[in-house]
Amino acid sequence: MTTVEQRPSAGYELARKAMVDSQLRTSGVNAEFVLQRMGVVAREDFVPSIARGIAYIDRAIALDGGRQLAAPVVQGRMLQEAAPNKADRALLVDGGSGYLAELLRPLVQTLDVVSPEQALAADTPTGDYSLVLIDGAVEQLPAALAARIADSGRIVTGLVINRITSVAIGRKSGATISLLPVIEMGIPVLAEFNLPKGWSF
Repeated sequence: MTTVEQRPSAGYELARKAMVDSQLRTSGVNAEFVLQRMGVVAREDFVPSIARGIAYIDRAIALDGGRQLAAPVVQGRMLQEAAPNKADRALLVDGGSGYLAELLRPLVQTLDVVSPEQALAADTPTGDYSLVLIDGAVEQLPAALAARIADSGRIVTGLVINRITSVAIGRKSGATISLLPVIEMGIPVLAEFNLPKGWSF
């Protein structure tokens, strides 16, 4: 666990390097573009002031409004699986921190960012996106969001199956999007995407 208490900015830089070397590289996140972005983006700027000292901890951090910032390895793995490129028109469903958006923005042609509530609504930004990322784990992919993905477009998300969360990838073919779990990880759940609860007797 890497923490930064009452230290100058160099302390955050050292913590960021330790995150890359001790959390990302050792967990199979080795794509150079991921390590570069996560090595320069100040994660401490995306957490409440009270949590800045533990911004590089290897677990989720509570945010204002009941959200959570996922552990660094989760966003690192999502970016690696997404393999964004400068031709991508990307849509990000933000988990509440803005951190993943900052990592992704210079790697794609365009980036639109929406909240989970906006992703479920009809006023989600229009257009056929070649890449969609959801910064959190979902039980289902809503039709309103799936409709925004271009044919052959990619999606990377957290996925909840039997209460276990995994990073999952998918590609749209016609009207079908199949999500394939890649690796189990502890990912904050976005309750807006939960399946309706059925009656039990």
